[in-house]
Amino acid sequence: MRLLTKTTLYFLLAMMVLLTIAGFLLFGQFNKQLNERADKELMYEELQWVNYLEASTFNGSRFLLQTPELLIYPTDKAVTQFPQLSTTYSNKSNAQIPFRELNDVVNINGTGYQIVIRKSQEQKLALVTNIITIVLLVFVGLLIAILIFNWIISKRLWKPFQNSLSKIRNMGLPQVATVHFEQTGTKEFTELNASLNTMVTKIHSDYETMKQFTEDAAHEMQTPLAVAQTKLELLLQDSNLTSPQTEAIVQATTALNRLSKLNQSLLLLAKIENQQYEATGKINLVEIAQKYLRLFDEIIKEKKLSLETNFSESFEVKLHPFLADSLVSNLIGNAIKYNVDGGRLIIKNDLNKFWIDNTSAAGAINPQMLFKRFGSLSQTKNNSTGLGLAIVKRIADTHQLSISYRFENAMHSFCLRKEE
Repeated sequence: MRLLTKTTLYFLLAMMVLLTIAGFLLFGQFNKQLNERADKELMYEELQWVNYLEASTFNGSRFLLQTPELLIYPTDKAVTQFPQLSTTYSNKSNAQIPFRELNDVVNINGTGYQIVIRKSQEQKLALVTNIITIVLLVFVGLLIAILIFNWIISKRLWKPFQNSLSKIRNMGLPQVATVHFEQTGTKEFTELNASLNTMVTKIHSDYETMKQFTEDAAHEMQTPLAVAQTKLELLLQDSNLTSPQTEAIVQATTALNRLSKLNQSLLLLAKIENQQYEATGKINLVEIAQKYLRLFDEIIKEKKLSLETNFSESFEVKLHPFLADSLVSNLIGNAIKYNVDGGRLIIKNDLNKFWIDNTSAAGAINPQMLFKRFGSLSQTKNNSTGLGLAIVKRIADTHQLSISYRFENAMHSFCLRKEE
């Protein structure tokens, strides 16, 4: 969930709680004020009737009056000190109508009179309903307006952060030197961008150092290895060598060849991780696979492999040509190298997937070790560097591809899939 969305939801929740409490308090206060006003009217009306009774019964006559909202009659009840005020209800057209009622016993010219005055609260109820409706509409409108303004203001305030985040997402190692984070009008974002500029400068410095190291290593390490291999090959041509000496030189030559391949593979991985191979366009892996099948044709025939291909359509990915060759050659090379004589090799694809299946004398490979450096198939072949599948995995991870492995029906299957 985005930070702006989360803050808006928290703000909305807080506002709803506050507005609900404010609504109840407002309703309670308004209802109290209306009741107090109704009570004052009842007491004033009672006072008017008391004055009327004192004048009407001055000569000793008695007074009796009964209506739905007024009841006055003589009583033997004790005189009350204060009028009793309460809310009562009566049925009218199957509806409960509230009444505010005053009940009092007063002494008029030596005679006790019960006075009951009732005032309908129906208009008050309608008034309260209308006011509540208006208040709710105002609250809802106010809440919506606050949310809109909060969203607009927050989006404007967070724009520098979004710009910095966009630069980070689109930043690649080769272009890191050109990335710069500007100052903003917000102190916190200015401090963040200053820290990002420092970090980018450090990343660029480390990248250039690593790039220079890999380039130097590519040139400097290959030369002594080539010299050593040449010297050993010359020694092998000496006819005076004994059999143990010849065997030792052959073993040393094999180790140097493996060391040379290992050096090249490690340098390739470093260059891939440093993004030194920039994709210039889309490459069809089907064409690359067909090229390497022609190159491996003699080995396929020598091992008597049954080759099945089903290239239904192109499989285009954005890759550097050298990395495309490394990706396909490693997968097909492993499928041939670790296959059994007379085994099967199946290569097929659709628009989004590219499969390479092969038989093998070995069983299922541990998926957790499969793509780790020196952790997959290196133990089965002495001349393997153990980095082929690690290179494949690294190329896939850095170019919106995923690679998966399964072992089914005595077949090892590798599948390249385009990531959306």
